[in-house]
Amino acid sequence: MKKEKLIIFDTTLRDGEQSPGASMTSDEKLRIAKALEKLKVDVIEAGFAVSSPGDFASVKSIAETIKDSTVCSLSRAIIADIESSAEALSGAYSGRIHTFIATSPIHMKYKLQMNPEQVLEQAIKAVRCARNLINDVEFSLEDASRSEFDFMCRIIEGVIDAGATTINIPDTVGYGFPQEYGDIIGRLIRNIPNSDKAIFSVHCHNDLGLAVSNSLAAVMQGARQIECTINGLGERAGNAALEEVVMAVKTRKDIFPVETCIETTHIAATSRLVSSITGFPVQPNKAIVGANAFAHESGIHQDGVLKFRETYEIMSAQDIGLQTNKIVLGKLSGRAAFVARLEELGTHFKNKDALNQAFSRFKDLADKKREIYDEDLQALVSDTQLDETNGDLITLESLEVLSKTGQPPFASLTLMHKGELYDSSSGGDGPVDASFKAIEKLAKSDTQLKLYSVNAITAGTDSLGEVTVRLEKGGRIVNGQGADTDIIVASVKAYLHALNLIQNPDRLHPQLDGV
Repeated sequence: MKKEKLIIFDTTLRDGEQSPGASMTSDEKLRIAKALEKLKVDVIEAGFAVSSPGDFASVKSIAETIKDSTVCSLSRAIIADIESSAEALSGAYSGRIHTFIATSPIHMKYKLQMNPEQVLEQAIKAVRCARNLINDVEFSLEDASRSEFDFMCRIIEGVIDAGATTINIPDTVGYGFPQEYGDIIGRLIRNIPNSDKAIFSVHCHNDLGLAVSNSLAAVMQGARQIECTINGLGERAGNAALEEVVMAVKTRKDIFPVETCIETTHIAATSRLVSSITGFPVQPNKAIVGANAFAHESGIHQDGVLKFRETYEIMSAQDIGLQTNKIVLGKLSGRAAFVARLEELGTHFKNKDALNQAFSRFKDLADKKREIYDEDLQALVSDTQLDETNGDLITLESLEVLSKTGQPPFASLTLMHKGELYDSSSGGDGPVDASFKAIEKLAKSDTQLKLYSVNAITAGTDSLGEVTVRLEKGGRIVNGQGADTDIIVASVKAYLHALNLIQNPDRLHPQLDGV
């Protein structure tokens, strides 16, 4: 018996970007969108078109580029939002407007300051407007897991009659429990007279660590679309992780009555790309895509796996694309091999200058490391791809650091800004602190350092180190990244990257209410 299709709706570029510090440039969003298309994601939520000119342009660019996935724009249940989404999606091969309004008593009373009848009227009006502009309309009941059941039935029946083709029941605050949440989905489908005219969807947050469990419980009760993100990225504790949802359905074919169209061999590469662009490292013990997900240190486990892999592995590393994790690239490798491998990883160069710069850095790295991994390549490229729309970059020209036992650390550096060189030096509590203080003597950025994180990209003392620096200024938060075999240099690069981003308001995503 043929299984029903489970639609995978990825919201990494919208809800994922609402993670503090995870904002992306239009070019970076497009790179991720192409990777998601290669992954065969059914629906890509490209952004919140009305939220900013940058987000509008990004949704428009993705809509005009992506051919094999539906491109979606989120809209509040407001006519101006919906019209903005429709305009941004006008060039899409396949487009969807996703409109929403809060339906829980607490949201309606304190946030919307509307009564249920007003909310019902506005929802139906918004869906009718959207359906007049596009054929594919999704409607979400924000904070559905805390909404009254009878009111949800009324509003869902009304918006389906108005033209909604997908109904999303979000667990907006991660409050749901699998059995309870799944039961809500099943009861809605059974009780709403016209439920057969729409696909029921779920969008679960991970505040209690139950996002994936809630999503899968809903599937067992009739939901046929799951909204998720790469690496579980998202507001607060994040969203249901795409890789976990997909591999659960694939691995437990004996349980689930559905199947996805996801090309799972691209999961690992897409995970690394999103991690590299957002600056959010994947924890080593993260399910499916963590560095330890297919690693075995216990002697008993090693013995079992060597004798028969299935003794301790319920899926293979090859299923998610890890067979290409290690590649033979080094100082003798040519440009063609370098470009080919990066294209496989979802990276394409805009012009010859960008390629030459990246290849030059690759050669420099190859002189320092005997073996170069995919993670090294992605970090190297990300390190060179600062936002090209920002022509006012501060760059590092030279750095000298003194760190000696019994003496206070001291950093001396030269920065370039608008073609001019500037020298600065400072002491500090450590070499990184001294370097950052030397930069601030010149930049006077008035920012606060919210996070400093160092991640060894691969094994070995010659590993390329990746540093993430999170800065905050006036409520705006950005992540800067830097990579180098010298951790101090990587730290300075990351700090400068963050400073360059904080100067560019278009890069900063306004975190509007969402589902």
